[in-house]
Amino acid sequence: MSEDAPELLNFIDGDFHPSACDHWLDDHAPATGRLIARIPCSDSTDIDAAVAAANSALPEWAALTHEERAVWLDRIADALEERAEDIAELESLDTGKPISLARDVDAKRSVSNFRFFAEQVREFTAETFEMRNATNHVVYKPGGVAALITPWNLPLYLLSWKVAPAIGMGNTVVCKPSELTPLTANLLAEVIAETGLPDGVFNLVHGTGEHAGAPLVAHDDVRLISFTGGTATGATVGASAAAGFKKLSLELGGKNSTIVFADADMESTIPGVVRAGFLNQGQVCLCGSRILVERSIYDDFREQFLNAVENMAVGDPSDPDTELGALISPEHRDKVAGYIELAQEEGGTVVCGGGAPEGIPEEFADGNWLAPTVIDGLSTDSRCSTEEIFGPIVTLHPFDTEQEAIDIANGTRYGLAGSVWTSDLDKGQRVAEGIDTGMVWVNCWLHRDLRVPFGGVKDSGVGREGGRWSLGFFSEAMNVCVKHD
Repeated sequence: MSEDAPELLNFIDGDFHPSACDHWLDDHAPATGRLIARIPCSDSTDIDAAVAAANSALPEWAALTHEERAVWLDRIADALEERAEDIAELESLDTGKPISLARDVDAKRSVSNFRFFAEQVREFTAETFEMRNATNHVVYKPGGVAALITPWNLPLYLLSWKVAPAIGMGNTVVCKPSELTPLTANLLAEVIAETGLPDGVFNLVHGTGEHAGAPLVAHDDVRLISFTGGTATGATVGASAAAGFKKLSLELGGKNSTIVFADADMESTIPGVVRAGFLNQGQVCLCGSRILVERSIYDDFREQFLNAVENMAVGDPSDPDTELGALISPEHRDKVAGYIELAQEEGGTVVCGGGAPEGIPEEFADGNWLAPTVIDGLSTDSRCSTEEIFGPIVTLHPFDTEQEAIDIANGTRYGLAGSVWTSDLDKGQRVAEGIDTGMVWVNCWLHRDLRVPFGGVKDSGVGREGGRWSLGFFSEAMNVCVKHD
């Protein structure tokens, strides 16, 4: 344990405050196991203070124009951009992901989220509907105090994705980041304090879901809840929100299929499928962890795919050449590794990986390591091929027809994302539309346009965010009908 690990504080009403309780949580670096920070295990008293601050700030903040609030979003973006390297280093340290990924995705996207929504808020126009003898004006009002609860895999990326549209549309927020990855949430609070954003507009409370998240969701003065995380926790959040008739957005788990047809261009498909399967150690809800391959090319694809996976660089997250880092915690690593044992019990064969990666330096001996793993021979309805594992494990499955591929893709309780790889774009569109999911990419994966709807169906969530969908969620639409003389 590090003796100089910082103690992070809650950010409430424009300043940093210790928790009302005296309990602390340890934050360990996934790659080394070293203690890197301590955070308060906040409780309902801290939540009450944060919500009260947000509620107090709401009238004045809501009264600003869209342009005035967009200026604040740009100021936050500018301040974050100045600390882009700090963001990347903290995110890599706190999550175990490669520094190159933290730079190219987490740091850049956190800045671009604020810039994007500043532009969206500026350009936002309400609808007008004409009748023969009346005009209907749609008015979008702030929803109130919003609870924003974010996960550990993309900490600042997803926090900024929620904060920017929420405050841009005139709401005030109370954020509860994952207790496993608090560092960049704390950095965002520091940046916001430096910009001089009005007190109480942005509040941040650290802690567990049980002690901080639950009272935040249940608080009478919270009117909107945006949650990204696991499906089981999402169900609890949804039940609590329903009791208070609160507006709710849930972005939950996924078990996504990558469908490869025989006519796909292998030169671009292989690296695309590898990226979809293993980005961020497979700890992305959009990852394509079940790979469906047309039978006529199955053997050839498998050979090329395994060669690519076996040559991935696994190791020190601070090394720019590293492609895969450590998993988030010992408990999560053990859970993921348990699926490898289950796969073998279910009749699968581990054809790549299956244990700790080779060549990990001694300084990382206490880290949460697992080699990228490929499993063949499983039934498409086995647990390992239908349950979300959220780690560096993919399963391979052959198919013969378009409809069979669609049926396999739809054979899970989830419906978040997927990808289709083919040189026949009509077929790609047809197959994509046949999948019961919120998002499908054709001949690419995670190619994001921030204007489009983001979210899933079935057990993958409720609602959509992104572009006007986010602006609509973080506001209440009111119609004013004016009858003509």
